[in-house]
Amino acid sequence: MGYRLSKIYTRTGDAGQTGLADGRRVAKDHPRIEAIGEVDTLNSQLGLLLADLIEQQAVCPGLIELVEVLSPCQHRLFDLGGELAMPDYQALQAVEIERLEAAIDRWNEEVGPLTNFILPGGSRLIAQAHLCRSSARTAERRCGQLHAIEPLRGELLAYINRMSDLLFVAARLIARRQGIDEVLWQAAVKG
Repeated sequence: MGYRLSKIYTRTGDAGQTGLADGRRVAKDHPRIEAIGEVDTLNSQLGLLLADLIEQQAVCPGLIELVEVLSPCQHRLFDLGGELAMPDYQALQAVEIERLEAAIDRWNEEVGPLTNFILPGGSRLIAQAHLCRSSARTAERRCGQLHAIEPLRGELLAYINRMSDLLFVAARLIARRQGIDEVLWQAAVKG
């Protein structure tokens, strides 16, 4: 990419609109901008999770694999945001979805089947992974809303869906590798 922002503020958005790469101007609450914003939020949350994982890997070396799998996801989420900002741009490839599915299958085999609903918690890392998962679901909903009015590529929709699945299994794997019991949901006592 040859074009870089040299000036951070442009004043072009002061009236509540923003520009897309194709030259269109849309409201800042347009479904496309909402989707871009939620993908950005997910990427920021993922950055925090990665920083915490890197910090904790000295104490728990089993966390390095999560860093290796999740780090490229930040770049692909940036690609996904690029596709949302530039409707003719196509960056995500099916191989990226397959990479996530392989990690999900590998990690899911290690953590075993679910026996109950899991609540976010147990450790900061586990809770942060669940926060990323819920951010991924929000980004997926926003992409779905946009897709209903402006069709998106299947790879984009599949990738954001697999991200939430990956992050759910990542939370479970972090618990296992930290040796922390998952927080299981307890039904309210009737009475």
